[in-house]
Amino acid sequence: MNWKLAARAAKMNPSVLREILKVTERPGIISLAGGLPSPKTFPIQAFADACAEVLHNDGQAALQYAASEGYAPLRQAVADMLPWTVDPAQVLITTGSQQGLDLVAKVLIDPGSKVLVETPTYLGALQAFGPMEPNPMSVASDEDGVIVDDLVAKAKDARFVYLLPNFQNPTGRTMTEERRAAVSAAAAEAGLPIIEDNPYGELWFDEAPPLPLTARNPEGCIYLGSFSKVLAPGLRLGFLVAPKAIYPKLLQAKQAVDLHTPIFTQRMVSAVMKDGFLDRHVPTIRALYKRQRDAMMAALTREMAGLDVKFNAPKGGMFLWARLPEGIDTVKLLPKAVERNVAFVPGAPFYAGLGDPRTLRLSFVTASVEEIDTAIAALALTLREELALLGEHKLAPASV
Repeated sequence: MNWKLAARAAKMNPSVLREILKVTERPGIISLAGGLPSPKTFPIQAFADACAEVLHNDGQAALQYAASEGYAPLRQAVADMLPWTVDPAQVLITTGSQQGLDLVAKVLIDPGSKVLVETPTYLGALQAFGPMEPNPMSVASDEDGVIVDDLVAKAKDARFVYLLPNFQNPTGRTMTEERRAAVSAAAAEAGLPIIEDNPYGELWFDEAPPLPLTARNPEGCIYLGSFSKVLAPGLRLGFLVAPKAIYPKLLQAKQAVDLHTPIFTQRMVSAVMKDGFLDRHVPTIRALYKRQRDAMMAALTREMAGLDVKFNAPKGGMFLWARLPEGIDTVKLLPKAVERNVAFVPGAPFYAGLGDPRTLRLSFVTASVEEIDTAIAALALTLREELALLGEHKLAPASV
């Protein structure tokens, strides 16, 4: 059969992360790669109780087709938990926040449209935008987020800027209050819409992050959220909040994709969330992840001593970002690390343009403290051997 593919199919590429996850299925591999929440945090009993409750109280409706906008009590719960005034009519329940990115792409991007992203940015967003054939453009970024002057310089004719202000994937960085205020003001002045993605915002360790960008200019932003990181990713349940002017088109795009997000899942989550469950449950996730972040930073400081390895100290979330010595290509380093039973994600695929081959992303949430110690030691040994092969022995203190 001679299948003729649509031109947009050429823009669909395999996920680097998904391919790496296949490697982690090998026995004995300690994965610091995938962005998977710790299964220890899944509230299994709460969902067992909610499942029984939903089926008992209204099983027929829970198993029937439902409104595309989402389950009304859940939309209200989302509106109530956000730190600015939100009309539930602006909330669209999505099949994971990844679907929100897909809907945004379909509604806002034409072939050749300029789309601004951070440097680096979330790989899944680049994949969601790709089939719509945009022209993605990186905005210069530092440890506080996008640099405002470069954002302003590139804002003309851009359809939107896509930002993850809280514990960003992949870098783990958080945009400061000062930077948020400046970015919000600059975007509003330029008439540049903001797509704010916030899957990790509740996973703070010592203090909550500043107010979302959307809270500062609700009419100029689309806000994406997820239940994957605070409840369970297998639910595939997320949401977006959009200005009323753009909401109908996002809804129509969703109707064309899946009619509605599974209503049984929505009703279960609504049942679980009642009576302040998240207020009790999420702090246990924060405590676990903070311990594991501390363990990873300690292991990196210890094992990478004497090497020119730089890494950050994320204030929340799931990821730590590192840059290895000059001459190292983490794509080439990965299979050598896998031979020593440790996996990570190379950083280059997270860039819209030419990536930094020395960078890598480490996830600290699914491995135990003991596994983190073992994995970082193995990674350091792999790196030292690679530097020896390159003939480079650059001794410098590790940076935290």
